[in-house]
Amino acid sequence: MDFAALLSDALTLHSLATLALLIGLELVLGIDNVLVISIVVSRLPEHERDRARVVGLVIALVARLMFVAGAFWLVQLTKPILEGLPLSWRDVVLISGGLFLLWKAVKEIHHVVELHDEGVGGRIATSFAAAIVQIVLLDMVFSLDSVITAIGLTHNLLIIAFAVIASFMVILAYAKKIGDFIHHRPALKILALAFLVTIGVTIFLEGMHQHVAKAYIYLPMGFALAVELLQMRHDANRRKVTGPRSADAEAPDVPV
Repeated sequence: MDFAALLSDALTLHSLATLALLIGLELVLGIDNVLVISIVVSRLPEHERDRARVVGLVIALVARLMFVAGAFWLVQLTKPILEGLPLSWRDVVLISGGLFLLWKAVKEIHHVVELHDEGVGGRIATSFAAAIVQIVLLDMVFSLDSVITAIGLTHNLLIIAFAVIASFMVILAYAKKIGDFIHHRPALKILALAFLVTIGVTIFLEGMHQHVAKAYIYLPMGFALAVELLQMRHDANRRKVTGPRSADAEAPDVPV
């Protein structure tokens, strides 16, 4: 099918509805990307974070569009590697990506809880190139499953490409704001990292052919986020009424 035919098909009512569904799917998956990016770039010097965020996302977008161009080839990755071996190349990628994400999130939780970033020597830094590689590799893990899912909804690659680009623009617009918001609030950072732990476990299980409904992940984490935001609102209102020192004085000591 040539470009004109693809474009004509993309403008039908059914295709526009599919496009809206795919954009929503990409945005939901984009939450994982935003959290990963915010954690990775927080390891860079402040003057390099914006550049790493943009460069990493642009490279990831190009890689994802390449996945779209080879979408029907990607579907072939679901076939077993060897006869009698239930694992496919898709499974290998998901298992590896899930384990890496799990390791990264647990390691970051350890750094936050043990205050490694606030002791002598300050922040544990990473290189610019290492940050870009991590952003791109993890995005490719997320992209693999989303593109294969998209092929199940439509064979029009133009619609899938539109959805990828639209979701990328939204992620690019809000990645810095969300990242900065999380970075300056340790409780939210730990909550975000806990979310990445569950995503890592889920990706690993998907690679092992054990499907986990996304609702079991997003709903509890959404509830936990709502509770934390209410707590932050309560603390902000208390500081307005009693002042920061009084509010801190009323907070009970937590034994360690």
